[in-house]
Amino acid sequence: MGSNRLLFLASMALSGALQASDAPTTVPLEDFNRHAEYTAVRISPNGEYLAATAPIGDRDVLVVLDMKDLKPIKVHQLPDNKSIAGFFWAGPDRLMFTATRKFGQFAQPGGTGEWYAVDANGERPRVLVTYEGTTTSGSTSFSQRVSPVSALREDASRVLVQVTTGTGSEEGDRAELMEMDTFTGRMKRLARAPARNCDFVLDADDKPAFANCADNKDRDSFTEGHGQVYRRADGDWTKIFDSRETAGRLRVSHVDPDGTVYAVQHDNAKPNVMGRLDPQTGAFSPLDSDPRVDMLGEVIAADGKTLIGVTRMPGKPEVRYIREEHPDAQLLAQLSAAFPGQYVSLGGATLDGNKMVVSVQSDRNPGEFYLYDKSTKQARYLVSTRRWIDPELMSEMRPFTMTARDGVTLSGYLTVPKGRELKGLPMIVNPHGGPHGPRDMWGFNPEVQLFANRGYLVLQVDFRGSGGYGKAFEQMGYGEWGGTMQDDVTDATQWAIAQGYADPERICIYGASYGAYAALMGAVREPDLYRCTVGYVGVYDLRLMYSEGDIRESDTGGNYLESVIGKDRSKLDERSPAARASEIKIPVFLAAGGRDRRTPPEQTDAMEAALIAAGNAPRENILEPKEGHGFYEVPARNNIYSKMLAFFGEHIGGTVTVGESRTESASGGSD
Repeated sequence: MGSNRLLFLASMALSGALQASDAPTTVPLEDFNRHAEYTAVRISPNGEYLAATAPIGDRDVLVVLDMKDLKPIKVHQLPDNKSIAGFFWAGPDRLMFTATRKFGQFAQPGGTGEWYAVDANGERPRVLVTYEGTTTSGSTSFSQRVSPVSALREDASRVLVQVTTGTGSEEGDRAELMEMDTFTGRMKRLARAPARNCDFVLDADDKPAFANCADNKDRDSFTEGHGQVYRRADGDWTKIFDSRETAGRLRVSHVDPDGTVYAVQHDNAKPNVMGRLDPQTGAFSPLDSDPRVDMLGEVIAADGKTLIGVTRMPGKPEVRYIREEHPDAQLLAQLSAAFPGQYVSLGGATLDGNKMVVSVQSDRNPGEFYLYDKSTKQARYLVSTRRWIDPELMSEMRPFTMTARDGVTLSGYLTVPKGRELKGLPMIVNPHGGPHGPRDMWGFNPEVQLFANRGYLVLQVDFRGSGGYGKAFEQMGYGEWGGTMQDDVTDATQWAIAQGYADPERICIYGASYGAYAALMGAVREPDLYRCTVGYVGVYDLRLMYSEGDIRESDTGGNYLESVIGKDRSKLDERSPAARASEIKIPVFLAAGGRDRRTPPEQTDAMEAALIAAGNAPRENILEPKEGHGFYEVPARNNIYSKMLAFFGEHIGGTVTVGESRTESASGGSD
């Protein structure tokens, strides 16, 4: 029996108990708001342990499980309310991990710079890099950043790290490749970067082979600069690429055991291209490209060294194989066939490559992890991210493309309520946050699934300015907050109406962060299109971005603001919902976190005051004093979403039951 058939049977056995009819079933509100049980999952090099991050309270811990019975043998956690973020196996039974602080649902966690090492069973713990930036040997200063580059997994005492020293000068930072002792924190220098602002790329023998560098000295804005690639041979660096001398940018991404060098090229306009690089001449040979979307990542074989493919997401995620003949490429293809309609990816593997973690996820499946054994060709279920979610009760996320009023092609997703015909549905338009860099992605989204479960069609569109579609598409949004970016959201809404998907009399617009800005500007610009609007941890007064919040606190952030919203006061007012509150005629719902540093509550205060002055006070204005950029605690999340659903139900509810929840789990799971 083939391995794909075995895996298919395994997946059917796991999901068989959760089969449900096509009739809509109301899933408890709490089930969508509970945090994932496990996130990243990695097997130890010797195959004896499984390590995974897991939330406990308001922070993430590192759990080590015994592979024999999957019972926890140790829980590693940090003091001072810090969470464990990135981690990896530094050896057969030794872990390294770093610390972070959480700032809310929509904020990027802020790394503290600390690194720790500990044995799987909790013995021989060691602080390697402290918050103050010093190691136990005193070799690292506060201005230095330590980033692991390679784990020498057969030797738990050594890892390779890049130490980047901030110089504070216009020329930029200096990097060194160091060997770190995971028991003492002491370091030994292996190589210095050839220029400023460099990142090392190692070959398959963990030797420094290339350096990708950036020269920002004469850059025109925060997004522009020049790039160089250096090759190292016999201890000497030779420059083989300079963007000042040729069009576009180039960076080396990977070196295979056979010496093949892979690089990613882009021309500051179109989506990036993956290809091979001649290490002697710097000549680039394209292998994979897509006219619409950037490459998301690389697919690495079980040996941790061989590149077998890349992933892109033109709608749903796709694996583009670079080495189709490789056994792991063939295995991945078999695994993907065993889980139709889902995205299968290879995780970490044992040192001998015989056992590997396989991740399976989709728009309806939050994520499951399996252990695949190459010798037996069988898959063993390990853990799920949200085991209480029944995929059979979730809703389909359908990719779409459309044409904006000026001819620009836009992509997005429609999440269709399970059991409902895609026709005349009440709809929530949900512009994403960011806005420059992020994009909407196909996959399980608890918030979107909650709305769909309550009967709403959810529309998400990647308006111009979104990331992932090439630099030109992203830069089309600079200076267009409230302008063509807003037009794209409007055009997508009108498109859904024209297709007959949405009931034009039952549409609300909701977003968080920048999405909240777009939701309120939508109410300003299109007073007759939406029946209600919701802004969650949003920005509403563009002038305030120069005086409140953390973006303005760095030179890069200041340059960003000048590039994307400008400094013209009259235009800032014209593009600010708070300055145009008198034009908002529909009901408004607002929510903010008292500890939000990205879009501080002063933004919501300004919006509320302007609406009150205009005679349209918000129907709800929730302030959670202890929350940040998005609510993290489950009670706070339950509160806001229950009130939000009641708000939607009042204005576009129709025949669909909204806002209700049960306390029991839909699938019988428990904490």
